[in-house]
Order: sequence, then structure tokens, then C-alpha cells
Amino acid sequence: MKHLGHPPLNLHWERSGLNGVQQIFWNLSPAELVESALASGEGQLCDNGALASDTGEFTGRSPKDRFVVKDAITENAVWWGDINIPFGPDHFDALYERVAEYLAGKTVYARDAYACADPDHRLNIRVITELAYSNLFCHNLFLRPTAEELTQAGEPEWTIVCAPGFRAEPDRDHTRQHNFAILNFTRKVILIGGTGYTGEMKKGIFGVLNFVLPHHKKVLSMHCSANSGAQGDTALFFGLSGTGKTTLSADPNRRLIGDDEHGWSDTSVFNFEGGCYAKCINLTPEKEPEIWKAIRFGSIVENIVFKEGTRIVDYDNGSKTENTRCAYPIHYIDNAMVPSVGSHPKHLFFLTADAFGVLPPISRLNEAQAMYHFISGYTAKVAGTEVGVTEPQTTFSACFGRAFLPLHPGQYATLLGQKMQEHRVQVWLVNTGWSGGPYGVGSRMKLSYTRAMITAALEGQLDQVEFENHPVFGVSMPKSCPQVPSEILNPRLTWSDPAAYDAKASQLAAAFIKNFDQYRDGVDAQVLEGEPRP
Repeated sequence: MKHLGHPPLNLHWERSGLNGVQQIFWNLSPAELVESALASGEGQLCDNGALASDTGEFTGRSPKDRFVVKDAITENAVWWGDINIPFGPDHFDALYERVAEYLAGKTVYARDAYACADPDHRLNIRVITELAYSNLFCHNLFLRPTAEELTQAGEPEWTIVCAPGFRAEPDRDHTRQHNFAILNFTRKVILIGGTGYTGEMKKGIFGVLNFVLPHHKKVLSMHCSANSGAQGDTALFFGLSGTGKTTLSADPNRRLIGDDEHGWSDTSVFNFEGGCYAKCINLTPEKEPEIWKAIRFGSIVENIVFKEGTRIVDYDNGSKTENTRCAYPIHYIDNAMVPSVGSHPKHLFFLTADAFGVLPPISRLNEAQAMYHFISGYTAKVAGTEVGVTEPQTTFSACFGRAFLPLHPGQYATLLGQKMQEHRVQVWLVNTGWSGGPYGVGSRMKLSYTRAMITAALEGQLDQVEFENHPVFGVSMPKSCPQVPSEILNPRLTWSDPAAYDAKASQLAAAFIKNFDQYRDGVDAQVLEGEPRP
């Protein structure tokens, strides 16, 4: 076995169980990894210097093929179901051996990295990948040890083994199909096979932290973006895809802490990651200048299409997938905070794109409402996205990240409530969706208005105005806001038919209540005080 590159001292490779590999490239630089990827036919260079790679059959995560090993650590702690699917310890051990046999005789790429920018919660990770571009992704997305730390690195706390070329046999390996991503909290291993989608590695570690930090350290793990103002004030932005989480946190007047995954400890808000994994479908330098500039040598763009006869990316082309992505280290963003650690937040923003036109463009939540809406994680899909869909469709994702939660959502909400009380945090519900009627009748809220409302909240301008309560959802709506027309602040007044609004509001409230039925038994009674009243 050959060790090439920069292996750590005190290396006990035999503990990995991958002793049969032919050679290992350790901690290669981005340039070395790009060279290896090009030589192996794993991608091409774009005209801007980024590496363009395809992830193969899977261009996104496969939630039905994500498993958690059910053992003494997890049996009574994990929220089992269609998100956390149990996998037998013996079956995991057998599958791991099969992956080791598959990698025997091959070249692999190993990298020492870590998660959590707060050193008190640092999680050391070793990534072992079959492909060079997968290793470059981990260099970009995880936090990068210094050269001195690399020479001193010992055994990691967690290991990721990623073998896209290995295809499981479901009858033999106890998987659903040939691909899998499995978390083992006893062996502290994430085993991935049959898929080249790099996001499985990133979200695997997120799942680990979503278990370890709240369950053992009482640190709230969050699927959100975060930024910091000139006075060091931190704001968090929660929201599902299409609600504006990345756009609204990318404020030229505030520094970016991170765009996706954070922890909230007794001392700080800190980024889990060292990079960004941004969607780039329809990307333009006008809409997302920071992301546009970050796509350069060392970055990866996934599943894109070049303009014919060129190496210029056609960002409008979604023929391979609408989930085209770019992965780059956070310091490629001009106003990024390094290290990515901020103060306790003063403001939290729950973003929703309400296609029913019911929710106010901005509203203030009390503690019960904040926990209720946090667990609900609501947004809506617009009509017309699928054949036969004529009405907007509700979408709920607990804690704005249900797919990554090993614990019951009520545990995260309880932590949120405790931190809100301790740090006197104000929570806002922001509707970036429709006003004046549902999708197809009303119009979408102007981005300039949304930015003005968020700025007014951050600067305390909304503390000086009068509020009124929404008759169904009970949230507090400001009657005025600087640089925003007052007539749009109460959504009922924007509809031409108030009775139609009332009916739609009751319909949406009923959807909230029905969705919440699955969580009632696992939450405090106080949370239910935030429920709408249709």
C-alpha cells in the first residue's frame, strides 16, 4: 500500500478496515485533486476555471435510501419512521466489508477535515472517497485544518467512506436498492455507495450533528443561513427551497456567517461548514453576484450543460436536473466571516413562500407561535408545476429540515424556546410569496419590500409601530413599515373579495392543524397555544 500526499502522523489506517487499497492520496490540494479528476475523466474545466462534474444516476439525495443503524445508542433516542429508517448492525458490518472488498486494489483519496467552527464543538472527520472530485467537494464544504494541524492529526472521531461505483444487492445487503447512505453512531461511520451525489456526504455529517449536539450537548442544530451586522448582531434565516434563504441572507451590509447549517450554543452561533453548496439553476451575475464570482478554479459545478461548442456553462439549462449545484469554500465569498462564528442572535426570520396569499408579508411571533411554526416548517408549491395541479400545494418540513432530523422535532423546538427566553430573541414570519390573492390571481411580494421589512426589523424600526393580530393565525402584523406601502401589510385588505380571503385562510389553517397531528404527542402543551384558529 502506497501513502502519497500528506498523511497524518500516528496513523492507524488498519482501523478503517480498508487495508486492501492499492494506494492512498492524502490531503491533496485543490489543484492536485483537479488534476487527478481530469486525468481520470471525472470532469472538465469550465471557462471560469471551475471543475464541471456529473454525479451520475443520482442528481440529488435519495431519502428513501438513507438509513440509521438501530442499536443501543439509537434505539430509544432516534425518531424512527420514513425519515430515519432502521438498519441492522450486523447488516451494516457485512455491507462495510463488501465495500472494503470492492475498494481493494484501487486508489482512494483520504482527507482530514472537521465540522463546527466553534472549537468547543469541533468534530474531526476523515473522508475516504473513491473519486477525486468527491474529495475536492469535501475540501470545499467541510472546515479545513491548518498545515500544522494536518501534521499532528491523529484518529478522527467520524469517518465517511464514499464508494459511488459500488452497487449493493438488496436481497443480500438489506438495502432498498443499489444505492445507500447509512449512519452508524456506534462505529461513527457514514457509509455511502451506489451514488455519486456529493450532497449525501455533507448531509450525512449534518445528520450526525443533529443527533449529537442537541441530544448530548444541548446545542440547537439548525438548517438556516446566518449573517452579522456592523455592530456584531446576528440574524438567522430559516426557509425551505424557493423561500429566499440564500438571497435574503446575502446582504452587502452584513457579513455572511454561513448559508445552510449552524449550531447555537451557550456562547455563540457557529457554522458547521467551511463552504457553500448553492443551487445554480438560472444563475446570473445580476441576481446572485457573490455566487457568480465564487465559481472559479477550485470550485465544482455539478450536472451542468455547456453552451454548444464552448466551455461556458449554460445556467438556464436544466435538462440533466433542476438541481444543478456549485460547491466552493466560504472564503470565496467577499464578505464572509472567518472564523464563521457570531454572537447570540437577536432576530430569527422564518421564510415562507405562501402561494395561497394568506400569510402577512411580515409578522411578529410570540414564543408559542415561534415553536409551532418552527416545527411546522411551512411553504407552498405553486400551481402549474405538475399536470392537473390547479391549486397551490402546502409543503411542511419540520424545523425547516425534516429530512435531516434524527430526533423528534419537539426536542429542537424545546431548545429553541429555551434560547428565545434566555436571549430575548424576536422571531418574525416573513411571507416572500403571494399577496392580493393566491398564485394565478395575486402577485408575488416584491423583493425590495421584503428586504425593507427585514431591515426595519433588524434596525428596531418596527419596535416603534402599532401592531394588530391576524384573526386566524394570531400573529402580530405591523400597521406601517418604512419604505413599504401600508396597504400590503394586512393580507386580507389586499384581496378584492374579503370573504374569499377568510375562506382561504381557514383552509390553510386546517392544513397546518392536520399536519401538526403527527407531532402533538411529542411537544409541550405551550406549543399548541401557537396553533391557528380557523
